[in-house]
Amino acid sequence: MAKVDIDLRQGDCLEVMKSMDEGCVDLTVTSPPYDNLRTYNDTLQWNQEIWQGIIKELYRVTATGGVVVWVVADATIKGSETGTSFKQALYFMACGFNLHDTMIWRKLNPLPLNANRYEPAFEYMFVMSKVKPKTWNPVKVPAKGAGGKSSGSQIDRNGVRRNKYGLSNSVNAEKVLGNVWGFAVGGGASVHPAVFPKSLAIDHIKSWSNKGDIIFDPFLGSGTTGVAAIELDRNFIGIEKDETYFKIAKKRIETELNKPRQLTLFEM
Repeated sequence: MAKVDIDLRQGDCLEVMKSMDEGCVDLTVTSPPYDNLRTYNDTLQWNQEIWQGIIKELYRVTATGGVVVWVVADATIKGSETGTSFKQALYFMACGFNLHDTMIWRKLNPLPLNANRYEPAFEYMFVMSKVKPKTWNPVKVPAKGAGGKSSGSQIDRNGVRRNKYGLSNSVNAEKVLGNVWGFAVGGGASVHPAVFPKSLAIDHIKSWSNKGDIIFDPFLGSGTTGVAAIELDRNFIGIEKDETYFKIAKKRIETELNKPRQLTLFEM
């Protein structure tokens, strides 16, 4: 196992981020508060001014070629979705990020009843990059028809179907996964009210970073991103405002750290 460094900080992420070096983060995987849907032990202060400040700081601390994965959804207020997710994505772009991919987390769990609308079965995973991502290690899945032949045809701008390659090509054993990923909701409400699946964090960390890179989560919560980063031999910085959740995250991360490996834990 590679040696990794872990930096856990309790405090307001906007203030703590201001003390971080410019361009020090290779990949952020995080899920911010959703339109004040939860109070997080009454510690939450969340509005447009705050999330704009955080996005600005994310641009500053992200390395050139680095990526931010922003997992988010909208509240429904007075019968209308807020659209905050889209506002945030557009603000990332206004700050200089590229909207590299709009991905979907499709929730596999049974959904609760919801009057007069289709049940909410997904969240957005906006993949923002500071210029072109320097790393892409795509998740692959078995391809249908592996070993067979494919014409590789495509429709051009005039609507005419053409053979892209000129000759039939063998179908590879694997193909790159699409941008809709299915995971069960993380559960663990007794630990934290908004736990996302470790598999989600693992797949993004694998996709957009390499061993030894620095992974960041400004909304540490129960520590899922940190646990995934350690498991994949990445360095990690995590910030959590709420003392109760910080202690939970710290304990989970220390448990992962105590598995056989050579590690250093820095705590501020």
